[in-house]
Amino acid sequence: MSNTTAALDVITYGEAMAMFAAAETGPLAGVGKFTRRVAGADLNVAIGLSRLGFKVGWMSRVGRDSFGQYVRDTLTQEGIDQRCVITDERYPTGFQLKSKNDDGSDPAIEYFRKGSAASHLSLADYAADYVLPARHLHLTGVAPAISASSRELAFHLAREMRAAGKTISFDPNLRPTLWSSREAMVEGLNALAALADWVLPGIGEGEILTGYTRPDDIAKFYLDQGARGVIIKLGAQGAYFRTADDAAVIPGQPVRQVVDTVGAGDGFAVGVVSALLEGRSLPQAVARGNRIGALAIQVIGDSEGLPSRAELDALERADVPSVASAA
Repeated sequence: MSNTTAALDVITYGEAMAMFAAAETGPLAGVGKFTRRVAGADLNVAIGLSRLGFKVGWMSRVGRDSFGQYVRDTLTQEGIDQRCVITDERYPTGFQLKSKNDDGSDPAIEYFRKGSAASHLSLADYAADYVLPARHLHLTGVAPAISASSRELAFHLAREMRAAGKTISFDPNLRPTLWSSREAMVEGLNALAALADWVLPGIGEGEILTGYTRPDDIAKFYLDQGARGVIIKLGAQGAYFRTADDAAVIPGQPVRQVVDTVGAGDGFAVGVVSALLEGRSLPQAVARGNRIGALAIQVIGDSEGLPSRAELDALERADVPSVASAA
């Protein structure tokens, strides 16, 4: 469990949902058995970093319901600081249904999150004495999309941490259905990316957000906005990174079988952010991102494939792909 009296290494915020993952293949309407897990891009990153030994704080709102308690129990189990997780007396915790595919394709997901407790996150939930001592802020594009008040909080967090001289990473995590329009999404997320040190889009996300199709052009777009480094996920091909002084493609990690693609990008972020916070080079950070992203897609669940520090150390010493034990 994290030592809640010490300054945190990483702050993140957003929405967690109870996730019901289908235990059998086929359309969701015909599935009779599900297994319950937690889901949420920012929470996945928090879980992954906590397993690697970082002190992580996650900010959110959950309902006073069984799903909210389940989220809190998960935070406790994973050693994540939850002092800034508010129990909302009026609004519920969201949930989602996820299909099971045997061919490695993206599963179908149905969300039940409108009007959720987390969608009522706002500037009133900001606590400077909790946030500003942390070393790093990780943001995704999901939390700013769930409501205008949550988006206002995202920008405030980024501006405050930037003013305090702390580092910021940003994973766009596009959710077009949560935005009023594609134009609003592009404008909002690019403005948030402009406040980040490290920007981590997928190649398809980069095309949508910048209008460019080549990784080097996408990266230059964000470098020109002020990013220190841009890392673009290329799927099985690995990832491309670019800074003012360097650029390269770091090959992807081979996998035995793709089981569940959801959470791969969050695993990638865990690898990149953890390595950079440890003072590793950007190529080393991208290689770790590729490794953890590959682990994430070999098991069912968004965070179940994220390794412990001992598992990651063993893999990095051996420098061979493997499957992390499910946690």
